[in-house]
Parts: sequence; structure tokens; C-alpha cells
Amino acid sequence: MTKQSYYLNALFSLLFLFVSALPAIALPVSALPGEFVFKRGTNISHWLSQSNARGSNRVNYFTAKDVKYLADLGFDHIRIPVDEEQLWKENGQQDEEGFSLLEKALGWCKQYNLDAVVDLHILRSHHFNNKEKPLWTKPEAQERFFQCWRDLSATLKKYPVEDVAYELMNEPVADDAEDWNKLIEKAVVVIRQAEPTRKIVIGSNRWQSPDTFDKLRIPANDKNIILSFHMYEPFLLTHHTASWTGIRDYKGPVNYPGIIVKEEDIKSLPDSLQKEIKGNKNFYSIETIRQHFAKPIAIAKKYNLPLYCGEWGCLTTVPDAARFQWFRDVKTVLDENNIGWATWEYKSDFGIINKQQQEEKELIQILVGK
Repeated sequence: MTKQSYYLNALFSLLFLFVSALPAIALPVSALPGEFVFKRGTNISHWLSQSNARGSNRVNYFTAKDVKYLADLGFDHIRIPVDEEQLWKENGQQDEEGFSLLEKALGWCKQYNLDAVVDLHILRSHHFNNKEKPLWTKPEAQERFFQCWRDLSATLKKYPVEDVAYELMNEPVADDAEDWNKLIEKAVVVIRQAEPTRKIVIGSNRWQSPDTFDKLRIPANDKNIILSFHMYEPFLLTHHTASWTGIRDYKGPVNYPGIIVKEEDIKSLPDSLQKEIKGNKNFYSIETIRQHFAKPIAIAKKYNLPLYCGEWGCLTTVPDAARFQWFRDVKTVLDENNIGWATWEYKSDFGIINKQQQEEKELIQILVGK
């Protein structure tokens, strides 16, 4: 070995020891090329879904500044719920402003390195809480659903598959799970005609509950499927005093972990309200959460498909100690099982920005460590 080679080897050895001593630097997941990323996200609710706002109110509700803010916090994707009545007029004609806003959002996501799930949230023929749902009984309603996806695909197929995924429909509620399975089968064919590798998110019947996952028929030989479930249990906690629920009139205390509503807190209530409360799960802990998630986890492993919790959240009406512990426990179980997630929601009642337009700083710390 020459003297020059000796000194070069010594230099490289010292350099190796120096680099090895440095702390490991984890690259953001979204930096991986060619991969759709959905590890940490939030829902952009009440913008192109579940809102009567139009014109400047709709335009200004969600902007590039919001996308930058979420990216800076450390989120890697957003879920964008869109309603039929927001993107299509009654005659089926596309709403130019609605589609334009959706495309602007996807452009902002590209700019700030966020991926996006476009979620067809509510159809005119199907709202998850309505008693009448023509989608399950009228062929013309089903054809309208398929046409929505033809239109969306025609507009969005230009976006790379590593940037944008499609969610077929939010929280299907059919009397027979097989009705939803048949609709999935046909809708996937509609999308696959033009987009064979687009990631398609599907959940099980009845509000995407983990309990119904064994009734979901997964499209065969399609590795570009993401399985999805939602998490709002225990309902007595997460929806405490929610005006749209049967438990809205219970204003007493709620607790977590353990017994959610204590017997002594409801004994003076009307019988009908007591019955409504008792019809819900009334004990929850981190172990209960693990049990609740067991079915989708097992099915995702069986089919070797990724799993996504596309909605989970708890109202700010819940005392902070119980609310934040619930968030910690759910996130722990999601992370234990490598399940991607998107909280419900960015703004408003469940939001990381609350109805007073204030940051929920402790919740943000729990979710993204900032």
C-alpha cells in the first residue's frame, strides 16, 4: 500500500466513524418516489361537502394558505370530501366553480408536497343518515353514481397516481351488504377503464364500521385498493351533545377511559333518553380499541392491502382530559398497526382549528408532535 493510499483509507475510516455517530435523519414518507402517501392527514370538511356556501364564501373557506399550514405542521395528505350537489347541477351538468376549486386544491397539494384523497361524500340518492336511499333501489340512481365517477376520472386522471387517490363513496348504508358489494364491483370497472393503477379507497357497509368488514367483498386481483374504516367509538364520548344524534339532550359528564356515562348521572333522566344512552357502548379503553380494530386489520393482512382510517375524531364538547386521552389511545393503536389516518376534521366542531378559529394546540401536539 502506498503512503497516499494509507492516508486515503485512514481519512475514509474517520469519515465513516463521524457519519455513523450522527443521529439518523428520517426522510419524510412523502419523499419516496412513485408512492401514494396517506400516513397522517385530516379532512377538509364543510367546503365542497355539507355546506350551503357558494361564491366568495366557498372560495375563501379553504385556500393555498391552509394547505401550506397543514404541510408545515407535518401532515402528508388531506382527504377532500365532495358532494354531488356541490360539483353537479340537478341536470347533471358540472358546476364549473366546484370542479375548479377541487383542481386548485390538488394544485396546492402538489405545490406543498401533500397527497390527496378525493372522497365522493354525499350523493343526491344517498346520505348515510337518511332513511330513504334511492341508490340501492333505483337503477337510474346507480347510473348517476357511475357517471359522477366517469366525470371525476375524466377530469382528474391527469394527476399522477402517486399524488391523488379516489374514495368510491363515504359511509355506505345499505340494508344488505351485498348491494354495496355489487356497486363497488361495477364502480371499480368504470374507473379502471381509464385508470388501471389509480388507488381506490373502499370501506365496508354501514358507516364504514370495523364491525362489518367481514361482509365486504374486495375486488379480486387488484393491488391498487386501499381498505378504509372510520372510528367514532365510543359514540357517547365522541358525539357528546351532538345536535344531530339521539343523545343530544344528555348534558351530563362523560369520561374516558373506563365507564363513559355513569349510572348515577342518568337515573333522573327521561326513560327514553336513558334507553338511548344505554343502547351505546359504555366502556372503552385502549384494549377495547385494539379489539374494535381487529377485524379490518386481519382482513387487510389476509389480502395484503393497506389499511386507512379515513375519519376519526371527538367533539370539543368533551372535557379535554378525556378527549385528548382518547386521541392518544386511538393514534397509538393506529400507529402500532401501520394504519394511515385522516382526522375528522381540519376546521369546526371536531377540528384542529375549533369553531372559535383557534388552534387546538394540545391535539396538534398529539397528532403530529408540534
